[in-house]
Amino acid sequence: MGVPVEGAALDYSRYFWQGEKVRLRPLHLDDAAHAFAGSLDSPSRRVLQLGIELPTSVEVLKKGLEKWVGCRDADGVVIFIMETLEGENVGGISLHTRSEKNGTFSFGVVTDRAHRGKGYAEDAVRLLLRYGFRERRYQKCNSACVATNEASVRLHENLGFAHEGRRRRQWFLDGEFHDDVLFGMTREEFEALEKGREPSES
Repeated sequence: MGVPVEGAALDYSRYFWQGEKVRLRPLHLDDAAHAFAGSLDSPSRRVLQLGIELPTSVEVLKKGLEKWVGCRDADGVVIFIMETLEGENVGGISLHTRSEKNGTFSFGVVTDRAHRGKGYAEDAVRLLLRYGFRERRYQKCNSACVATNEASVRLHENLGFAHEGRRRRQWFLDGEFHDDVLFGMTREEFEALEKGREPSES
């Protein structure tokens, strides 16, 4: 198999990091401009448990994102850009809170406001679950979200996560305390859900 010719169409049909709707790719410094645009959506940033951040700029974000460029593992976090199959950046997803001893991991995902409700986040999380369970030998995925983040609660439920509990008054956002909803999925639960989803390889 030769080196792809520049401009030639590439075949991603068997690529691990491509799902039905999105492809995960490494973070580039050029993505700082996109991240800056996302930082202007304060309500979304708030429910991501980030609260209201101080003003930033593209240049400041470039410096901050530098350590994660190219899917580098920095501070225990790996960041991917989530893009459509046509190559449009629609958000990001991270792999974090990994424990080799206990075999657990977690993720964080954000879809740009203009691209929500299209199944991109669900597709991206499923890719990360496959990686965590089938390539890294993790046995459980733990996750959580602010109770008022109804979209995130629905995402976890649609993916088949079990409700595992609630931490009361965990976050102070917009002048009020909010609960954290806890979710979990074991490898066995994931595999049971995946049966019948994936076409056989040819």
